[in-house]
Amino acid sequence: MSESYIEVMVQRKPSGAMLFLKYLLMGLAVVVFFGSFLTGIGTLGLIVAIALGVGSYFVGMYASVEYEYLYLDKEITIDKVLNKAKRKRVGTYQVDKMEILAPINSYHLDSYRNRQVKEFDYSSGIAGQRETRYCFYYEGSQKIIIEPNDEFIKLVKNVAPRKVFSD
Repeated sequence: MSESYIEVMVQRKPSGAMLFLKYLLMGLAVVVFFGSFLTGIGTLGLIVAIALGVGSYFVGMYASVEYEYLYLDKEITIDKVLNKAKRKRVGTYQVDKMEILAPINSYHLDSYRNRQVKEFDYSSGIAGQRETRYCFYYEGSQKIIIEPNDEFIKLVKNVAPRKVFSD
């Protein structure tokens, strides 16, 4: 394996509302399915139950999200993995075009805080006592929040030492 390659997987904190909606739709699908036979609705009840089941599947897919960070030869790629089954590329970032990479609470980011930029959060969404999330500004128009490990930061710092801070 090359020294300039690393993968990091981060599990996103599941949203309580999405989990509730998933189980609600599942429960309604079961109730409508059995209720259609008891009340004599028949085909219409089966169609509604199937639609509720399909809705529960898609809501469940978006309730379990992981992010994969891949660093390979001066390029950071971020993929979104839905329900450990479907992968979607959400961004590819060149380290050369990155302005700064620092911990989210770092004083190095003070001059960037008042910028009006699009913010993308590809972290676990959990703010801990020991903050492990990092933030980087890309091409002056995007703020990306990630949660890499120390090896990932070290590899990026080897390529761009003046842009990467680990406080």
